[in-house]
Amino acid sequence: MGALALPLIAITISPVRAAAILLPILIVQDVVGVWAFRRDWDGYVLGWMLPGAAIGIALGYVFAASVRVDVVLAMVGAISVVFGLYRLWIARRGSATAAGGSPGWVGAMFGVASGFTSQVAHAGQPPFQLWVLPRNLPRDVLVGTTAIFFAVVNWIKVPAYVALGQFTAANVIVSAVLMPVAIASTFAGVWLVRRVSPARFYTAIYWLMIAVGIKLVWDAAA
Repeated sequence: MGALALPLIAITISPVRAAAILLPILIVQDVVGVWAFRRDWDGYVLGWMLPGAAIGIALGYVFAASVRVDVVLAMVGAISVVFGLYRLWIARRGSATAAGGSPGWVGAMFGVASGFTSQVAHAGQPPFQLWVLPRNLPRDVLVGTTAIFFAVVNWIKVPAYVALGQFTAANVIVSAVLMPVAIASTFAGVWLVRRVSPARFYTAIYWLMIAVGIKLVWDAAA
């Protein structure tokens, strides 16, 4: 459900500020995943995708710094709609992914896309998955590689948000207030997924993402 956080907050405040508020929370959450799977990761994937992600983050920073807030709002909304549709598609038909044996430079291009969407909307998973999932990594290696990739990506984003002037005292206070709520919600999520059909649960979340994304695009256009 975390993918809904940014678009929901962006309904009421600047999407750039919303992303800055969420970033420290994501970094704290990363610690758990990286520690748990610190011995299980794929150096080939990280070696190709992380440099591309750094470029994508830089492009995302330039985009956010050089356009009006309503344009960023529209981009966040569009990414939310595409993310929701993508997840619904792979749940129904299977994912349209890159070939499992595609060369590393293709992974770097997907890394650029992942870095850009992560910088703009904390939504870097789809481009990452498009290149990594077809490689059929062992489960723990896949989880560990994903955790390390996005932990590094989130730290790379810190200077960009500092340059955007978004790590203000007010934003840091909001992040601190939300931190225990996010941790408690993790346990609430564990309780929920044990009692709700995963397929129905995820479908509802993705449709909600699409609806919120359309709302953000509408607000930006208005």
